[in-house]
Amino acid sequence: MMGARDFHHPFQPYDIQSQLMTAVYDCISEGKVGIFESPTGTGKSLSLICSTLSWLREEQKSTFDRQASVEESSEEPAWILEQARKQKTETVLEQRLELETHLAKIREKESRQKLQYEKVEPMRKRAKVNHANSASELGDEDQFVLDYYESEPEAKASDSLRADSDGLSVASLDLMRKLGEPFGSTKDIPDLETADKLKIFFCSRTHSQLTQFTNELRRVRLPGILEFQDEKECSAGAVQQESNIKHLPLGSRRNLCINPSVANTGSTTAINERCLDLQQSSTPKEKKCPFLPNKQNEVLVNDFRDHTLAKIRDIEDLGALGKKIGICPYYASRASIKPSEIVTLPYQLLLQKSAREALGISLKGHVVVIDEAHNLMDAITNIHSITITQSQLHRCRTQLRTYLQKFRNKLKGKNRVYVTQTVRLLDSVSDCLDKLVSQSSTMESLVTVGHMMSGKGVDQINLYKLVRYLTDSKLARKVEGYNEYATNLASSTQVHSVDTTPVLTHVQGFLQALMNPAAEGRFFFERGESSSPTFRYLLLDPTFHFKEVVEEARAVVLAGGTMSPMDDYARHLFPYVAAERLETWSCGHIVPKDNLFVRTVSQTQDGVDLDFSFTKRNSEPLIKGLGYCLVRLAGTVPDGLVVFFPSYAYLDQVSGQWQQTLFGSENIWTMLEERKTVFKETKGASGIEDTLQQYSKAIDEGKGAILLSVIGGKMSEGINFSDKLGRGVVVVGLPFPNLHNAQWKAKLDYIEQSTVERVGSSAEGKAASRDFYENACMRAVNQSIGRAIRHQNDFASILLLDRRYSMPRIANKLPGWIKQGFEDGKAATTFPEIIQGLQGFFKMKV
Repeated sequence: MMGARDFHHPFQPYDIQSQLMTAVYDCISEGKVGIFESPTGTGKSLSLICSTLSWLREEQKSTFDRQASVEESSEEPAWILEQARKQKTETVLEQRLELETHLAKIREKESRQKLQYEKVEPMRKRAKVNHANSASELGDEDQFVLDYYESEPEAKASDSLRADSDGLSVASLDLMRKLGEPFGSTKDIPDLETADKLKIFFCSRTHSQLTQFTNELRRVRLPGILEFQDEKECSAGAVQQESNIKHLPLGSRRNLCINPSVANTGSTTAINERCLDLQQSSTPKEKKCPFLPNKQNEVLVNDFRDHTLAKIRDIEDLGALGKKIGICPYYASRASIKPSEIVTLPYQLLLQKSAREALGISLKGHVVVIDEAHNLMDAITNIHSITITQSQLHRCRTQLRTYLQKFRNKLKGKNRVYVTQTVRLLDSVSDCLDKLVSQSSTMESLVTVGHMMSGKGVDQINLYKLVRYLTDSKLARKVEGYNEYATNLASSTQVHSVDTTPVLTHVQGFLQALMNPAAEGRFFFERGESSSPTFRYLLLDPTFHFKEVVEEARAVVLAGGTMSPMDDYARHLFPYVAAERLETWSCGHIVPKDNLFVRTVSQTQDGVDLDFSFTKRNSEPLIKGLGYCLVRLAGTVPDGLVVFFPSYAYLDQVSGQWQQTLFGSENIWTMLEERKTVFKETKGASGIEDTLQQYSKAIDEGKGAILLSVIGGKMSEGINFSDKLGRGVVVVGLPFPNLHNAQWKAKLDYIEQSTVERVGSSAEGKAASRDFYENACMRAVNQSIGRAIRHQNDFASILLLDRRYSMPRIANKLPGWIKQGFEDGKAATTFPEIIQGLQGFFKMKV
């Protein structure tokens, strides 16, 4: 069966690529949930594209055949049935070819007139764009008065809060604010396509990764849906030899905004706030954005949709297209969702129902593919978790009191009641945090909702109705706006606070978390050594929040380069999925086995055990022995050597001790620098690019370089150490999370308890908790290891410095392609043997 199916791969695929494409195709065909691991550098993205779109084309052909079929009848002659079939075929074909012909003409026009088209003016006379700031447009403080508000019945408010697209978590609000996603429904945008075409939703972590995916998508050539052997069989037109892929990238306002008064405001948050301001009902008609889609400019939306689908475009192309046509590409792109065949978007936007509704996305019956899915559970947890600081609470209380004092007599309906309740609830939460700071010496601890809501009269507040009010009334923007306005009146310098989310919006998200089911998450107090004390809500169970995606979609594919260990997905993300519907698949690497040198190292050259467990890692002989191991490796491994440490703190501690004089006038740090130029990763995003450039330059100049970095840091994910940049990768220790951390203790306790409830065995509960703990560690290790080998002709050595890597329970959690790199299954050897083996390995390769 292997190789019999044509996936229309633009190149001759490797065997493992063919295997991956077949496995993904079968997974979708059978409506399964699949977890696929294909190491980076094996052509994973292109294989996903070819397999999913080949399935889509086959399904489209089957759908066409069903539409063109006629009911068999023994009473009708065969020639009548054949004629009826032809007529029905022609009818269906004409409908399909009409759009394809129209898009083909658009492609021809763009190809013919590319240079002229780039200079074309918008296809309508643009209204003059006003560059004034919204605060000055209305001119006085009345713009900050809340609209009349009457509360809904309690049950209606509760149901509406859960169902309405505005009921977003603060993490999603922040994410959508950064990406520019709308906070309301898209009901005002013309719905130009009633039929939601079968499609693939392809998600990855960032827009840059999606742009790379789009470039790969352009390589693929798919056959048409219809392949008649004889043109005369259908009078509707010629045979389609190829069919363009109808692709839509969903992007942010920062990428797509074409209104200069909005796009030039600076930060992403400022752009989004300004755009939303121009859409407010209080904004005069002549001041609203002239590019926003509406009923009067449907023809422009149609034109934008057709040009979008006519060829494969990325985010930058959509922005340029919107300028030419004179319609907002950010909002107009919504009209292209239903007729598209593949939609690309950052996967965070797919993880919450309210975010999907805000985007106008339905997953019903479609296929969801999530690439770079090794962080999926963490992403779900982060979106539904929230932290609020003491300073944010204090600032929010001050702003609300200032606002209430100013507008108390102007608040109509229930506004005064709800604003007063908000102040009272904030006082209760803030007082609880202040007491913990002053009365407790602990750095972190569990906190109950009862403690935070113990203030006077707070137990009488209906949280559902209050949070609903905060959402509907837009109180956060009114309060933030008035405080900025008042500050500007009192100062000659104009102050704009739109660069950050209004503090009340952030607090609102925390208040909403107070209503979450107690079993799903926990609240924590954290003192913080250098930052403001905080309350943090941590989601413990991501199952429910991804369940609707799985239940709505036809099939779900999770793919990544380092998905191992895979146990966690079945246990903690898909426990409700039947075993026969869940599929896991992993492949080796495309590099030959002899291009890998993989060993675990259990002792230093002086016989000191390499055990970097928490109780032993501070030993001076161990740190000194590690240094001498790296000195020997730096003199043996050519070009670039990347060393991953378990934490920034331990890297700082070790490197500090190496710089102290140990013997005579020479220290380990100096010995390392004599062999290679030494670079060290620092905490935080700044300086990463400069460090990488200097590291690469040192290697190119011939001396070689050693990069000391951290597992889970910036260097361990998204950075390619291919070829000379990573001839050696060393992992020091195992980055186990701190078991004394209150949040990790709560997470592991939850896993143990939920497992016991499910299977009734205390032993299995403890085993599940231990496995999750070890898997979290090993997934981070595997991600770091995967930085080395990036293509078929690459070669590298991978050394795991800790005796615990020799334990079967740990070794079995390594990716299959790493385990295959162990020589004859011999994972551990003495350090002198390893040096000798490395010398022979690089002698053959270099």
